[in-house]
Amino acid sequence: MTPFELAEPRTLREAVALLATGETPVRAIAGGTALMLMMKAGVFQPARLVSLRRVAAHHSEIVATPDGGLRIGAMATLSSLAHSAVVKQAAPVITQTLKTLSNVRVRNVATLGGHLAHGDPHMDLPPVLTALGAQVRTLSPAGERTLAVGVLYTGYYETVLADNELITEVIVPPQTGWRAAYMKITTRAADDWPTLGVAVSLQMESNTVKDARIVVSAATNTPVRLTAAEDTLRGASLDVATLTRCGDAAVSGVDLAADAHGSTAYKCELLRVYTQRALRQIVAAS
Repeated sequence: MTPFELAEPRTLREAVALLATGETPVRAIAGGTALMLMMKAGVFQPARLVSLRRVAAHHSEIVATPDGGLRIGAMATLSSLAHSAVVKQAAPVITQTLKTLSNVRVRNVATLGGHLAHGDPHMDLPPVLTALGAQVRTLSPAGERTLAVGVLYTGYYETVLADNELITEVIVPPQTGWRAAYMKITTRAADDWPTLGVAVSLQMESNTVKDARIVVSAATNTPVRLTAAEDTLRGASLDVATLTRCGDAAVSGVDLAADAHGSTAYKCELLRVYTQRALRQIVAAS
């Protein structure tokens, strides 16, 4: 790696000020699980790293809100999320997803904010949080703003975040009446990068679907809402015919990318099958 300056601000406002440097290559670092690999490979050569490890501890807090939602500080590690009783109570699909999100060594240091800001389409939590209707709060020298996780990503490793903008908090709304599942398909170990991921969240009234969010990831450049598949579920009961229609609709309006893990046709069949499996998982857990 090339030499670089290391800054260790005490507040997030100090951190974003240090990121606003014009042409100088600068990057914030939290857990560093992805960034350090990129630096070792020579993909990114910063002149300065702005470490977030000394910012106030409350940016790592995981708090249940009075209405039953969650407020999660961006510096919370993935391990702390995985072991959080309030996360398991409010959004058990997050707890379930983290069981196979990389390995425990990575989860012990990787942070939620870094996980979301990295922009890698193979990350597991962006589709899950999109399906849950979650938002992120951000901070930059221009001020604060709130964004839906679903609009955070614009392309492969690309987000709407400015170079001097940091995620400070993730807000998960109350999930009362909603049920969710995430299906991760890998071609190697269970904790490997997903070949394809499908997150489903349903708002149910008895056995009838009132509303639905279905999100595919990993085989796309960004997490993608499958609106045609969602439309097949609204007002329907989750019988075999509905599940079949939903699986067919899931592959009708999305472009899936072929790679070393499978062809486009193979991934389309995965999407068709695993969308139905995610729905069945929700039914079985009811």
